Order: sequence, then structure tokens, then C-alpha cells
Amino acid sequence: QVHLEESGGRLVQAGNSLRLSCVASGLAFGSYSMGWFRQAPEKEREYVAVINWRGDFTKYADSVKDRFTISRDNAKNTVFLQMSDLKPEDTAKYYCAASLTSVLTSEDAFQYWGQGTQVTVSS
Repeated sequence: QVHLEESGGRLVQAGNSLRLSCVASGLAFGSYSMGWFRQAPEKEREYVAVINWRGDFTKYADSVKDRFTISRDNAKNTVFLQMSDLKPEDTAKYYCAASLTSVLTSEDAFQYWGQGTQVTVSS
């Protein structure tokens, strides 16, 4: 039984920082690429960042590049998203996902998904 559990979402003021975490169980974590996606109300889910199985390659959406950092700790089955200089347009529910393929940005490549954690950025 594969389970991904996100945590760390909260209400913050614009310009502040947050770190999201996602703990995985029921899968060989070190064999999977991991990704973060987000979805605002009444909008489509969008790609945020991906990281390969070893953690030595990452990709970011242009909207978060130089502000967000994705990382992982395979010994703890955990992937992180460090977010800095948060903006109101970052408000969304953030999801982590796992994929056995390379670091693709399409959500179709990800087999397993968490339930999401809400991030709200006030102006």
C-alpha cells in the first residue's frame, strides 16, 4: 500500500518562507523520481518542481525558479520543497507525487499522489 503524506502548509505573509515535506511509504523510495505540483481553486494543476531518484538533477517551473528548491533525503523517504519570497499567486494546494520514469514534468508520468497541503499567501 503506497502512501504519500504532505505537511507544512499554512497561512503566511507575502515575502516569507515555508518548507513543505512529503513522507513516502510502501514503495522503494530511492527508485522513484519525485515531483511537486500545485492547484489553485478553479484552476488546472500545474508542475512546480521535479527531482531525480538520486537527487543530483532538478527542474523548476519558470514561475518558481530561483525562489523554490526541491530536495530529498532517501534515508528518511522524504522529499522537501523549500519556498522563499512567497507571493499571493503561490496560493494553492501543493501535492507531491512519485514516478518510476525520468524527471518528466507531465503529471501523467507520476503513478502515486498525496492528498495535498494548503499554502495560502496573504498580501
